[in-house]
Formats: sequence, structure tokens, C-alpha cells
Amino acid sequence: MSGGAGAAERTGGGVAGEAPTVGRASRAGGNPTGQERTGQERIGHEPAGRELATAKTGNRPEGGNDPEAADSSGGLDRSLFRYIWRHSKRDQILICAVVLASLPLYFASLDLPRRIVNEAIQGHAFEKGNETAKFLILRLQVPDWFGGERLLFPGFDVDRFELLFGLSSMFLLLVLINGAFKYWINVAKGALGERMLRRLRYQLFSLIMRFSPDALRHTKASEVATIIRDEVEPIGGFIGDAYILPAFLGTQAATAMTFILLQNVWLGLLAAGVVGVQFVVIPRLRRELLRLGRQRQLASRRLAGRVGEVVDGIAAVHSNGAEAWERAEIGHRLGSLFDLRLRIYRRKFMVKFLNNLLAQMTPFLFYCIGGYFALKGQLSIGQLVAVIAAYRDLPPPLKELIDWDQQRLDVQVKYEQVLQQFLPERLLGLDAPGRDESLCGRLAVEGVGVQEPHGPVLTNVSLALPLPSVIGIVSDGGPAASTFARVLARRATPTSGRVTLEDHDLAEWSGAALTRRIAYAGVDPILFPGSLRENIVYGLNRRPPETAETDAKVLAEARRTGNPVEPFPADWTDYAQAGVTDAAALDALVLDWLTRIGMGEEVYRFGLLGQVDPERHADLAARLIEARTAFRERLAAEGHAHLVEPFDPARYNRQATVAENLLFGVPTTTALTGRALAEHPVVRLVLDRTGLADNLVTMGERIAATMLEIFRGLPSGHPLFEQFSFLSADELPEYEAILARRTATEASAERHGTSAFERLRRRWIGLGRYGSADATRLIALPLAYIEPRHRLGLIDDAFRERVVEARGQLRAALDEAGMGGVDFYDPDKVCAAAPLRDNLLFGRINQSVADAVETVTATGTALVQEMQLAPAITRVGLDHQVGPEGRFLSSTQRAVVSLVRALIRRPDLLVLDGALSPLGEARARTVLGLLLERFGRENSLVVVLPNDRVADRFELVLRASGTAIQGPERPRGQAASPGEAGPGAGVAGPAAAVSGHAGGETGPEPARVEQDVKA
Repeated sequence: MSGGAGAAERTGGGVAGEAPTVGRASRAGGNPTGQERTGQERIGHEPAGRELATAKTGNRPEGGNDPEAADSSGGLDRSLFRYIWRHSKRDQILICAVVLASLPLYFASLDLPRRIVNEAIQGHAFEKGNETAKFLILRLQVPDWFGGERLLFPGFDVDRFELLFGLSSMFLLLVLINGAFKYWINVAKGALGERMLRRLRYQLFSLIMRFSPDALRHTKASEVATIIRDEVEPIGGFIGDAYILPAFLGTQAATAMTFILLQNVWLGLLAAGVVGVQFVVIPRLRRELLRLGRQRQLASRRLAGRVGEVVDGIAAVHSNGAEAWERAEIGHRLGSLFDLRLRIYRRKFMVKFLNNLLAQMTPFLFYCIGGYFALKGQLSIGQLVAVIAAYRDLPPPLKELIDWDQQRLDVQVKYEQVLQQFLPERLLGLDAPGRDESLCGRLAVEGVGVQEPHGPVLTNVSLALPLPSVIGIVSDGGPAASTFARVLARRATPTSGRVTLEDHDLAEWSGAALTRRIAYAGVDPILFPGSLRENIVYGLNRRPPETAETDAKVLAEARRTGNPVEPFPADWTDYAQAGVTDAAALDALVLDWLTRIGMGEEVYRFGLLGQVDPERHADLAARLIEARTAFRERLAAEGHAHLVEPFDPARYNRQATVAENLLFGVPTTTALTGRALAEHPVVRLVLDRTGLADNLVTMGERIAATMLEIFRGLPSGHPLFEQFSFLSADELPEYEAILARRTATEASAERHGTSAFERLRRRWIGLGRYGSADATRLIALPLAYIEPRHRLGLIDDAFRERVVEARGQLRAALDEAGMGGVDFYDPDKVCAAAPLRDNLLFGRINQSVADAVETVTATGTALVQEMQLAPAITRVGLDHQVGPEGRFLSSTQRAVVSLVRALIRRPDLLVLDGALSPLGEARARTVLGLLLERFGRENSLVVVLPNDRVADRFELVLRASGTAIQGPERPRGQAASPGEAGPGAGVAGPAAAVSGHAGGETGPEPARVEQDVKA
């Protein structure tokens, strides 16, 4: 589940997440539109009024845990280098200091080859007949005016061989030390880059949370996700190199160049000339690469956005038969992107060729000119070797510096393009402390107008409403009613006017207070991947735990990168807002609302298909073992024991597949699921060892031949494909080819004999009986075979015995290999990977007996009710996964989840904008009646009505007319307001006030709990 936002509903121009702080920036001199201030250098800064408010309260803005950072919801400089320096100058200075400290040792490593050749090998240190020479003399070279050279250590007397080995050992030592320096510097700058990338991504995500409704309408989610995931990746990689790499490589190159100049001025000037040409010519040639790279980035972003659009609207693509058109469009985009990338590659490698040519020209000149100087006696052999060795270290840093310069230009372009998506005018102001009072009193709307790009939606709306009350807004078919409801819910930003409560502008309330006190449910509920429970309590995730344990290292890194320091994952649920004390009471409240709105049976069904975690549901797990035994006894007492064949470790279950009998458990990894089971190395080893592999190949041959005979000429959607689920229509040609190869092999064997030579010849020409791939495909077919269902007569008692024997060997082999992957069946334990229903049955229903499913279902339902397991099973249903955007739920179920999410928050004001329309008219009337009974006394309810059929049930009615909102008016014949309901009817009361049994166990009614439990 995603965290960080309050209400998660959005329709039209609404905001998913924290409510817009409409007009709040206008007070205290702020800028309501978020326009850039004079002299402002950062993107996304809070208005001046917010800075004053923060200064007065002493509160830090979001992300203020980093002393070097401004608020982590903004703080993006227009200059990338200024942004990097502001957040990482301490680390940059430290690493640069280490770089400088490594230079003397690097210079010494350049000079040692000269000394090895001249002093040790050529013997210059022993020219005057000396048998020994000084080794490891340490001198401090200082100017004469500062005292001259100082001897620190006189050194050792060594002979020629000792000098050679001593200098060589010193060279090796310096190589190791310089390598250690490079390792530390690279790791440090890599860590620095990753920290800055983490900071940048978090800041961009925080800015997304502040997108205005208009910005959200013009923003594609896939493009923004691409920016945070992919486009800032090279920026983060460059951040670690921004200052350190030029300092590190530049000083290394300067050191090497200085060394060459000290050896020979002409060779030094020659090297400097080539380097100058590289630095002037290569960057100029790479400018075209930058332009092409910018076009590639934009084209890739548009491609990602288009693919996201197609995925979101895939149902419309299929229903309109536009697959070919969509493929053609994407192919055209890919072709354009291919041309761009090809042009980039050509240009890039042409520049690289020229750069390498210049780099290789210098050694050629060194050999020619340096050799000439050496022959003339103006340069020693050792100096020439040292110069060539030094130049060997010169091109790599120079090349990397040129690459760094190109990367700098490229990253600056990317950074500027990222900033274009987060301009100040696209953002809402930062939240600041404000009022936090109940929304009760006189609500006044004063001259409110909303302007859309196509024209005005609301014009000069002025009215007053007493709160709490229940209010209906009758729509005239236009957008005015929905827009006004979103204005009241703080989900739309008025372009003019204001909304006040008791003469206080609602802009004076803090954004956090408004999102807590106002709930909104729209016609298009937004659900996140996760469970039903996580989506329903999403609006309560607003209270960071105070006593949660946090790793000190993790906390320090969070502070260092400007990230939140609150613990996560942890329990953020605000139980007090829901009026409960703990998670169990909250589950009871959620289930009570779901049951009353009509989704209790479906959640119970989700529970039957859900999984029981013995640690989380310890009581239910123990009761299930008890219920399993009672269920078996109940069936036996009723004379129905034969209807369910139980799982027995020593017996083959005839109602289960061959794969399930072989594993005797539920796979917990895809490597042991479906046809992948036939490819698993441990499984194949056990099958070969027990002789089952040959049996399964033979069964696969018969199944393939039978299926080809049955399906030949049938269309792909024929019901027989579903009944015989071994093969799909697309796989028929593949298995037909496998059987054809078998037929050819048998014919060849009959014609040429079966001698070893003939078998080898057939294998050589591809006529072996079966290759490994063919055998695997054939073995996979019978793994899904069930004799009573498919009735092909392929399984006998001997095969069943071998499967039971292989079952134990497979379990032992998996344990020995440490691979696991199977949650094995155990009569005395709950199988956590199996559905709750299967744990209760612990077997398979006999499919050869008529009405077996109905009989078993009735017996199981009665037992569940007698043992009072329904509430616990329903609670397991809250763990049901809703899928991406709630796609695993129906539209009605998504609407119910959205409504219950708003209700359990006990808001002061609940706004429903088409939230009941997916329920159907009859069910919507029932739910509306339930809400009207519970709102109006302590809490307010605002409902957008498509017509005035039920307008008389509301205390006050507003009517949309064009761009105007008329009213309020009181319906005729209304005897009493909803606020006169009996005590405890308000939603703001404790959980027990919501229903008479909210505090106890909640589950479906006994008469409605019968569900289909067939396997």
C-alpha cells in the first residue's frame, strides 16, 4: 500500500491525497497560485506567508531534519550544481581532501620507474665505484629562502640487487596504496550519489503530493513515474561525480603532465598540445549528441505515457477492435525512437574514434621524438620510460574528464526537463499550522466561482448552510453540482470567492485538520494494490507510532538524505479517529459497515478463499483443526463419508491431480507450479530415480494423441478446451510436431533396426525418440490429470503406489537441497498456503457422485455456524487482495470500499459525489437511508443527487442551474430534521453506536452464509 496521503478519492480535477489548501497561501502575503517570487531561485518553495507561519510556530517544514536542506517537499534549485553543493558540500569537501592527500603518493609512483631503470638497472647509483647506495632517503624539499632542503632520514646502504628489489617493492606498495585511495574515493562518491538520488526522488515525490488539480488533469501518471524511476537515475549517478571526479581526475592529469614537463619540456608541451586539441575539438563534436539525447528522452517519455494509456484503456481497445491500430501507432513511435538512437550511436562512436586516434598519436610522437632526444643524450632512458609510463596514466583521466563534461551537459538538460514538470505554478502551497476546530456552525459561500479551460463551471455562488445538517445537491445534468460538492470537500480550487465557517475563512484551518474532518467519496474510487483492510483503513494512516523501534543506522541515513524519520513499516493507524481502541475493534467496525451496506457475504466468500496464517490467526488455526475433525465425523454420521476423499500421506488421492499427489502440498514458488514442475531439477531427479518419468512420458503421448483427435477442427473457444485443460488451442501444433517426430523415429527403427549404431545415427540426424525438451513437454501434460474427471484410463494401482513412494523421496530431496517451495499437507496442522476452504475440507470432493458439492456445502455451512466460525472467516476476508487499482473487485465492491473508507473516519463533513451510483438504484436507496439515519446530529452529509426523487428526505436541498447553485430550500412536508434522530445515531459516536453489535463478533447472517465450496 502506498502511504502518505489522506483521502484517496479523485474525480475530474480532484486531488488524490492531501486536500488542496485552497486559497490558504493568499493570507499573510502568500501567492495563491504558487507563482515564482522575485529573486526566487528554487522550485517549489513555500510562499512568504508560510515562512512566517513556520517561523512563528517554530515548526520545521517537511524534511527539516537535515540541517543542510530546505524543505524536502521543494528546495529544487534551478542550478543543478548549486543543488548538489547545498546538500552535499560537507561530503564533497571531505572526499576532495582525500584526493589531495593522495597526490604526493601518486607523483612518487610516477617517479619510481625512472629510478628503477636509471639507478638500479643501469647502475647510475653505483657509477663512481661505490658498492652500495643509499635507499629510502627522506628529504623535505623547501625553497632556499625557507631554509633549503632538509634531510629527514639518511636511508639504508644497499647493494645493486637490494636497491632493485627495494625500489620495486616500494613501487608495488605505492600501487596498493593508490589503489586503496581510489577504492575509498569511488565508494564514497558512489554512496554520495545514491544518497543524493534518494533525496531527489523523495523531493520529487513530495512535490507530486502538492500538484494542483489543474496540474493533475494535465499529467500522465506513467510519465511522472518514468521521471522518478528512470530519468533522474543518470542525474543521481552524476551527482557523486559532479565535483569529485574533475577534482580527482584533473589533479591526477595535472600531476602526470607536471611530471612529464619536469622530465622534458618539449615532450610536455607536445602532450599538452594534444590534450588541448582533445579538450577543444571533442566537446564541440558532442553538442549534436546532446541535442539528439534531449529528443530521445522526450520521445521515450511520450512512449511510456502512450503505453500507460493503452494499458489503462485496454478494455476499450479490445471492445472497439483497435488492436491493429494501436500496434501500428506504437510501431511508428518505436521506429522514430530507433532512428534517433541510431543517429546517436553513429555520432557517439565517430567522436570516440577521433578521441582514441588523438590519444594514440601521442605515444607515437613520444617514441619518435623522445627516442631522438635519448639518442642525442638530452634524455635518459629512464626518463623516457618514465614519461611513457606517465603518459599511459594521462589519457584515461583526460578521456573521463571529456566524458564527464558531456555527461554534465546531458544531465543539466535532463534536470531542466524534470524541473519543467514541477514548476511553482503547478504546485499548491505547503501546509502550515492553523485552526483545528469542529466544522459546526454557519457555513457561508461568498461569491465562489470555478473556471475551467473550456469556460466557467461555477459563477458567483453565494449561500449559507447550517452545520451539522444533511444536504442534497440536485444536479441538472451539468458539472456545477459535482464541482460545488468538490469545492465543499476541498477537492477543487475556487478561482474566486471564499468559503467561511462562523466568519472564519476555511483557509485558516490546517490542511491536515481539513483532511481529517472532511471525507469525500466520488464516482470513481481509487484503490491501491493491497488488501481490503489496507484500503479501507487508508484514511486512518496518519499517526506515526511513538514507541516503534528504529535502526539507528537507518534513522541516520534518513536524516542525512532529508527523508522522513518516522518508522516504517509500522502501525500508523489512528484508532482514536475511528472511535476504537485497537485493531480487533477496528476490524469489527469495518465488518459491521460492510455487512450493513451489503458486502458481508462477499467478504465471507473472500475469507473462504483466503489463507490462514497460523501466527496471525492462531485461534482460528486451532479451531480449523477441530472443525476438520468434526466435519469428517459429521459426514460419516450422515452417511456421506464417501463424498470427500481426505488427504492421507500413505494413500493416493483419486480426486486430486497427479502433481498434487506427487507434492502432497501446495507449492509456494512458481518453480513448482504448473508445467514448471516438470522442469524442476530435483523433481526430474526423483522421477527418473523412481521410474515415473517413463510412465509420465507414455501418459503424455496418449493424452496428446487423444487431445489432437478430439480438438481437430474445433475453434479455440470451444467448451471442450475448458473441460480438458491439458492443452490450449495454440499448443496443438507443437504437440502434433512432437508426435510426428515419434512416428518418424519408430518408422526408422523398424526399417533400419535398433542396434547401438542405428540409435546413435538417428540421434545424430535428429530422430532420437525424444529430446529433453520434448520429454519435458510430455511429462507436463499428465501432471494435471484426474482419472474420475478426465476418464482416459491412464492410471492403475501400480502407478499410484509409485507416486506415493516418490512423494516421500521428493520431500526428502527438497529438504536436502535446501530448496523448500512446498507447504506440505499435515492432518494435525493448517496448510498456510492453501485456502481456508481446503483446510476445512482437507481433501477433495468426489466428482463421480451426483450432488456431492451441494451436500458437502450444506454440511460445511451448518458446521461453520454451529462452531461460530463465520466472524473469524469473514475477518480473514479482509486480507483479500484488491489488485492494481482494485481490478480484482467489481465496480460495486470498489464503491462500497470507498464509502466505508470514508465512514470509519467519522468525518465532520461527508461529501458523496456519485459514490452510490455503482450500487444500483434499489441498493443505493437503502444505503442512503442508512446514512441519513446516522448523519445530521453531530456530522454533516452532502450528497449530489442525479434528480429530485429522494430530495424530500434531506433537510436542505440545493439545486444546480447552469453555472449557478440555488437554495438552500427545505423540502415540503418535512416534519423533522435528521438531526432529531435518537441518541447514538450520529457517526461521531463510539463504534458501538454504529450498530448494536459492533463491539462483538461480526459476520454474515446464518441464513445468508451458505457458499459454494467446491474445489
